[in-house]
Amino acid sequence: MPVVPCLLCHSSEVELLGTYDTISYWKCDNCSTVFKDRSVFLDAESEKGRYLLHENDVEDPNYQNFVAPIVKRITDTFRQGASGLDFGAGTGPVISKLLSEKGYSMQLYDPFFHPKTTVLSETYDFIVSCEVIEHFHRPLKEFKVLYNLIRPGGVLFCMTELLPKKQSFETWYYKNDPTHVVFYSEENLQWIRSHLGFSSLKIEGRLSYFTK
Repeated sequence: MPVVPCLLCHSSEVELLGTYDTISYWKCDNCSTVFKDRSVFLDAESEKGRYLLHENDVEDPNYQNFVAPIVKRITDTFRQGASGLDFGAGTGPVISKLLSEKGYSMQLYDPFFHPKTTVLSETYDFIVSCEVIEHFHRPLKEFKVLYNLIRPGGVLFCMTELLPKKQSFETWYYKNDPTHVVFYSEENLQWIRSHLGFSSLKIEGRLSYFTK
């Protein structure tokens, strides 16, 4: 099997991590990124169809509880009136709803459901990207976009499940979603921080946040 370049850092120092359910997974020795073989990436229409199956009701208390850590971190960090972008807002932008109700100025962007690209010509005090970065087909390009949208001193908040440390990758449920193509750990998040020039990175469970 030919070696493919790393999905994140584009290094050729990549090794086959394993093949599970006919899907090959690669690991980069340079930045520690784990990613699926590009041959199984969904096309845009199929990817959108999968997202339409998600039941993301903004009024659902369980959904609100799930995003509570990111909402709390933002309200602890920024005053009311601060401007934020919900990047990859999806069909149920619950974070924007909760923050708007608390007095924050929110914009939405999603290539499928909120494709208003004019919001990408502005800058923001903070950006939230909840259960989004694992879907990036071109993660370095996407993170560069996010970096450039943040004002100096601003923060990029990301929620995703990090690679397991105690559980085997083979049995990790998170990799089985066909729209999840790239996976994160402290190592490759630190690579992103350093490569793009963020001043700091903090990781709190599923929540990772970069300060510019």
